[in-house]
Amino acid sequence: MTKNWKLILIRGGGDLASGAAAVLHRNRWQVIITELPEPRVVRRKVAFAEAVWDGQQQVEEIHSVLAKNDDEITSALSAGKIPVIVDPDASLLERFDFAAVVDARMTKRFNAITNPANLPIIGLGPGFIAGENCDVVIETNRGENLGRIIPQGAAEQDTGIPGSVDGWGIERVLYSPCEGIIRTFVEIGELVEKGQLLVEVGGTAVVAPFNGLVRGMLRDGLRVREHLKIGDVDPRKDLTLATSVSDKALVIGESVLKVLESLQ
Repeated sequence: MTKNWKLILIRGGGDLASGAAAVLHRNRWQVIITELPEPRVVRRKVAFAEAVWDGQQQVEEIHSVLAKNDDEITSALSAGKIPVIVDPDASLLERFDFAAVVDARMTKRFNAITNPANLPIIGLGPGFIAGENCDVVIETNRGENLGRIIPQGAAEQDTGIPGSVDGWGIERVLYSPCEGIIRTFVEIGELVEKGQLLVEVGGTAVVAPFNGLVRGMLRDGLRVREHLKIGDVDPRKDLTLATSVSDKALVIGESVLKVLESLQ
């Protein structure tokens, strides 16, 4: 399993995937992220996936850039940046000498990939079963098992209920009331008051459930389906929460790092 250099493929560039990428990057691993053509991320300020839309994205001190071909990927790595490439099928596995794959798409179900080099696969969260569709699973549910390395078996099932923050749980998450185009009226990092209009979907209003901080919001103009997660309000009024990698993502990232170090 040992490779000559520390090159890791991370599938998905959402906030948890980006937290793992940040931990690896800071520990001198080289990371390439693959994404969908139109990634839909709520916590956009801490997600490298946004490079697909904007051409580049900075998460804390780490820079990423959209790469359109292998030469641009190599240039980005040489510059100390994280290349993000639109490659839903992970075809890069056939062209680069990766040490391992981290599947961080958080789809809650496993979608098989072509793995020509039979690389180790680290799966994040529900949908992965170590010993069946991946080599190791990392627990992503908050609680005492967060970040647990599972060498055999599955992660906990997705409850659909976010962890409680200052007494607020499911209320923190904004869901689309119907199918339609999303129109946003606030920015990520903005302080809002209970009842304030945050977003409309197909003309139907979604308001702030309590006073707090807009920690995440889908991009304006996207078409969304009914009951899709479109935003996140945090009762804590710490503005850095919107632009800092979460403690949850860092715990998961440290577990990924530990697994990769064990493979060397």
